[in-house]
Amino acid sequence: MRLLVVCLGNICRSPMAEGALRARLDASLLAGQVQVDSAGTGDWHVGEPPDRRAIACAAGHGVDIGGLRARQLRAVDFDRFDWVLCADEANMRDAARLATPAQRERLALYLPWSGGKGRVAIPDPYTGSNDHFEQVWTLVDTAAERAVARLLHDADSGIIGP
Repeated sequence: MRLLVVCLGNICRSPMAEGALRARLDASLLAGQVQVDSAGTGDWHVGEPPDRRAIACAAGHGVDIGGLRARQLRAVDFDRFDWVLCADEANMRDAARLATPAQRERLALYLPWSGGKGRVAIPDPYTGSNDHFEQVWTLVDTAAERAVARLLHDADSGIIGP
């Protein structure tokens, strides 16, 4: 199973979500069975590390995302990943432009896909304070916990293999 988390610039939300999801997967029965990556719909930050505030926030929760580098979402990603999970509806619209109709079946908003109720979008903390990054961490870490539960259920039911 391969999951791709997508936001606008791939320096705040999606690398934080990638880090939280990897950490939760590594601590689960799915360790080594699910690959996670992240990308941005825009190209402004390609090759750059995550925002320093995102790195610090994740590190404060024991997760190192400092080695990640931003990249732009490409059409080929829809062939490489089982799910493309977007931070918000604008990201999803931009991503959908790169996908075929069949590939759009594997495009979703990350929070609802993970089983979250209520909030649909992960707010962009880029212009906010450290508190905004903490709020995003809470959202993506909770979503990661739910995503692992979903994937474990799918593995138990044979939807995904070992």
